[in-house]
Amino acid sequence: MLCQQPAAPPAADAKTRLAEIQQRLRSADEATISELVALADKEEDVRIRRAIVDRLGRRNRPDVLAMLERRATTDVDAEISLLALERLRQLKSEDLYKFFEMRLARAKALSEEQALGRLKTEHQKWVTIGRGATLPEFLQKPPAPFRATEKTSIRVFGIGDFGEEGERQTKTAQAAALAHREKPFDFGITLGDNVVPVGVTGPGDPRWKRGWEEIYDPLRVPVYASTGNHDWGLADSPAAEILYSQKSPAWRMPALYYTYTAGPVQFFALATQAFSESQALWLDEELKKSTAKWKVVYGHHPIYTYGPHGNSKELERMLLPVMRGRVNAYIAGHDHVTQHLKPVDGIHLLVTPSGGQGARPAVTGDKAYWVDSFEGILVLEADDSRLGVKFVDSAGRQRYEADLK
Repeated sequence: MLCQQPAAPPAADAKTRLAEIQQRLRSADEATISELVALADKEEDVRIRRAIVDRLGRRNRPDVLAMLERRATTDVDAEISLLALERLRQLKSEDLYKFFEMRLARAKALSEEQALGRLKTEHQKWVTIGRGATLPEFLQKPPAPFRATEKTSIRVFGIGDFGEEGERQTKTAQAAALAHREKPFDFGITLGDNVVPVGVTGPGDPRWKRGWEEIYDPLRVPVYASTGNHDWGLADSPAAEILYSQKSPAWRMPALYYTYTAGPVQFFALATQAFSESQALWLDEELKKSTAKWKVVYGHHPIYTYGPHGNSKELERMLLPVMRGRVNAYIAGHDHVTQHLKPVDGIHLLVTPSGGQGARPAVTGDKAYWVDSFEGILVLEADDSRLGVKFVDSAGRQRYEADLK
């Protein structure tokens, strides 16, 4: 029960106190977490209780779980009760996925080949559950490979980390439009973080209008999308982004991961925020069947990077071995630092510039051909003799060009 408090403090004082609580939530140590858990049960200010439930509700620990259960069942504000229930659902989903991971690890350790094969095919379902998404299994299954264009040479733009709906996103979209006018694109790709900070509520979410339709639909070319971590913030967001394909004249996302051909290139779009043994098995089979001159894989998270998030041990372990010696380029986003890293087992590693969320400081090292910090787009061009990449900033200036042979 909420205890009775004296008359509410002045609005300015309440705003200051909320800001202080939010700061404590961002840098909470063990003692602070315990204090804030206790505060959630006695705090009168609805905004503070909501902030505590929202932020601490992402921590899977017994005292937080107990607090969420109390808020879900007793809070006088129904919105806070619903938020607590959603946080509980996400945390419990993580626990279920951990059980799956334990069984998968056992099958690998004991070389249980029959069990391992079955578990790998089901891995995507449980990864998705573990990420808290409400994504039907049929939307997770990739369609058969399809052809994006009949042209024999292609020109493609790539955008990542763009979905903020501000001036920076608009400027980057204008740079894409300028490049399109100078030499038309056949289609585009996205590297995820299409709608930040938490994705969309559905195919009819009003954010699609300003964040996509007003600035990218005018290009009048299809754009084959992949998801990033921010696209998984709302439970329904991954499904919404897939289903938006049925509504948009430009947006294309037929499934969580999929493959298609265009000219001499076969593209493979991955869902790296929920990467799984299922995706790895599928990619291995599709690469075996591919007869394309060039093979390009793309997803949100880099395998290796000089950006702030660091290397991905998961993708290094699960994705890199599948691509080794068979893929010409892997394109990612996520770090907001533009990069062309030296090939690893024949795979050029590219990281796109931020498309509207701000660039981060660039550092480099001996594994990089080139690293820089700016907002902009990637341009990929291919024919039977050449696969090339350019990076163009939001002012329309070309900053880098390389052949990916």
